[in-house]
Amino acid sequence: MEALLLWLGRAVGSIGLLISIVVVATRLAGKHYLAGFELLTLLQGGMAAVVGGCFLLLVALSGRGRAGGRFRD
Repeated sequence: MEALLLWLGRAVGSIGLLISIVVVATRLAGKHYLAGFELLTLLQGGMAAVVGGCFLLLVALSGRGRAGGRFRD
């Protein structure tokens, strides 16, 4: 389960970072819309994906060190 959460967290965070980079580059090019969406909306979606990826990684890391739901001594 931890491996899945790690993989998913990295994938979601990377996609969010990629979206944010594309949005910033498009805005610096002087455009306000991309694929029919306002760039601010896409930027918020990218940031939400990065936060979601961080949350998934946090859940994966908090599960480490537990054996059967209990902390190891």
